Amino acid sequence: MKKTKCLEGAEGFSQDYWDVNYADPEEMDNIVNAREHAAYMKAIFALEAVDISSVIDLGFGLGILFEEVLKTFIPYRAHGIEPSKHAYDLVAKRDIRPAESTKLVMENTDLVSWATNVMKREKIFDLGLCTSVLQYLSDEEIKIVMPVLAARVRYLYLSVPTDLELKVQIEDVKFKDEYAIHRTKEKYLKFIRPHFTFVSSRLLESKIHFGEDTSSFTDLLFRF
Repeated sequence: MKKTKCLEGAEGFSQDYWDVNYADPEEMDNIVNAREHAAYMKAIFALEAVDISSVIDLGFGLGILFEEVLKTFIPYRAHGIEPSKHAYDLVAKRDIRPAESTKLVMENTDLVSWATNVMKREKIFDLGLCTSVLQYLSDEEIKIVMPVLAARVRYLYLSVPTDLELKVQIEDVKFKDEYAIHRTKEKYLKFIRPHFTFVSSRLLESKIHFGEDTSSFTDLLFRF
């Protein structure tokens, strides 16, 4: 396997990383099944009568899932960040805005920089996407990011591979992501639970914006 070069912070990963890690994007979760992920989000929010009018993708990569979510919800406001210049430029060349009514802003920056950027008026988003991002952050960076995410997004669609999943990648598909940090499920839960409630598969609800008495997800058996 060709060794990739990792760049720090807002520079993200170099083109080599994308050439190696995304050599077969048609087989990757959140890419090959991006339409199904977007349809799932649309269905579960519709079931609970939750309106999604603003979306932020917190590391959109090649932009496949981000684009599908935008087409599915047609939000009036959308924001996307991506630290890798190579990936950012590829998506910036495409017109992923789903309608003229959608105000889309994209930034070439990383999640920690976005979280620590002090804004005069913080914008809150109905839905945040954070897929395959946290495994590249240190423990301290995750501790910085999680409370900010809970403050700035009402619902977070989160996916991150645990140590067991990364092990399966190595054993079954002979792929090793040399920059992914191996953490147990329990460790990720310790980072997440002070700030978010699990309300469905991959879907988290901010504890800052909602509680049991104010949530639209009122089936309490599935809130944990």
